[in-house]
Amino acid sequence: MKAATKFIHAGAHPDPSTGAIMTPVYQTSTYVQEAPGVNKGFEYARSQNPTRKALEEALAVIENGKFGLAFSSGVAATDAVIKLLAPGDEVVCANDMYGGTYRLFTKVFERFGIVFKYVDTTDVKNVAAAVTEKTKLVWLETPTNPLMNVTDIAAVAAITRSKNILLAVDNTFASPALQNPLDLGADIVMHSVTKYLGGHSDVIQGALIMNDADLREKLYFIQKSCGAVPGPMDCFLVLRGIKTLGVRMKAHCENGARIAHWLRNHPKVGKVYWPGFEDHPGYAVAKKQMKGFGGMISFELKNDSVEEAKRVLSSTHLFSLAESLGGVESLINHPASMTHASIPREERIKNGLSDSLIRLSVGIEDADDLIEDLAKAIG
Repeated sequence: MKAATKFIHAGAHPDPSTGAIMTPVYQTSTYVQEAPGVNKGFEYARSQNPTRKALEEALAVIENGKFGLAFSSGVAATDAVIKLLAPGDEVVCANDMYGGTYRLFTKVFERFGIVFKYVDTTDVKNVAAAVTEKTKLVWLETPTNPLMNVTDIAAVAAITRSKNILLAVDNTFASPALQNPLDLGADIVMHSVTKYLGGHSDVIQGALIMNDADLREKLYFIQKSCGAVPGPMDCFLVLRGIKTLGVRMKAHCENGARIAHWLRNHPKVGKVYWPGFEDHPGYAVAKKQMKGFGGMISFELKNDSVEEAKRVLSSTHLFSLAESLGGVESLINHPASMTHASIPREERIKNGLSDSLIRLSVGIEDADDLIEDLAKAIG
């Protein structure tokens, strides 16, 4: 089945009692049992919910996986993966990543004795060099947030498989429409479903997708035991969002390409970070493992002025100044003070994230209108 068809039909089964084509919102906390321990597959809504079950099936299908698990947020999904580990275990991860992930790793899990090693994963030799006998997990983002670095998932998977190490990939920026890490050897795919999968800036949710049944049982145990599950209405909204993922991502990619090239030719714009440029260091890898280059772009002004960057950030009208990404509407963001403020400044600067960096989530509006908006703001 082709991807466009999967997005429409994944997890969708007509309601057996009414024939409703959309999965109902099962707004219930518990389920009546015929006798103690005898039920219809549902006992308590933290453990199971029919709307969530339909979504989890859909998540698995669109990522070419066997099992999906939905969580209350992307961070909650990441939290569940790290809870597979024990004190003393080591995690190798990218030195450019979402600030909330970095905060979770450094401020929460380091206190429990888990060691995180941050390396430039765009060179797989750095990953191999960081792995020890204590390494139990490699955590990747590709493309990364916000510098759009690209890592060869298959090359890293070759390292992790040979050493029996789990490989988890945050696939939020690409979405299943553009990249499928399980096909490239990853063990776990994580999504901030809030972003492209939901697609309409109206839900907070996360997801994990995997192929291994034993791994699924371990993660499901964490899901039901720790309780970071989404409500049925949120699951319904994401099921609806997934149906338009294919057409939305096509528009995001087309608009992203237009704006990335326009920015690069603007006399006041300096470096533009977008993996679709042929001279991007990760272009060849991105072209190999992605079906498109997406609508996420970061850039710096040529004068590298923080004050001027803040003026631009506050001067757009169609690009709304806000955290998050992946919705149908365009957003503009200042990573240093917003999404990545939890990363110490010295770490941000060392990894190439300047105080003047501007991040765009290019929506699906008319590209000419978006370019006009940016042109007026940049001046």
